[in-house]
Amino acid sequence: MPTILYQSHDGGVREVDVPDGTSVMEGAVRNSVPGIDGDCGGACACATCHVYIADEWLAHLAPQSDMERSMLDFAENVRPNSRLGCQIKMDARLSGLQLELPESQH
Repeated sequence: MPTILYQSHDGGVREVDVPDGTSVMEGAVRNSVPGIDGDCGGACACATCHVYIADEWLAHLAPQSDMERSMLDFAENVRPNSRLGCQIKMDARLSGLQLELPESQH
């Protein structure tokens, strides 16, 4: 199973194993990782699963869709490494993915 490392805005790290095909958002919600709300359930319609991807992992992800870019306009404190967790599906090649959670999703 792929592993995701969720780092909270205050530096704490939570390591979670998820089945292949699980999104970063689903992994957080199913494992009670604080900091990702996922209000829309993964429909790319709310931006409450905003995360910052560690720079060394950005090249391993599929490019952002137009919808994802549009939804990030609604997120706070967007950075060049911002992504929506609902749009990142995990598989073995992404095992060890490191990301940081913003201080707030609203």
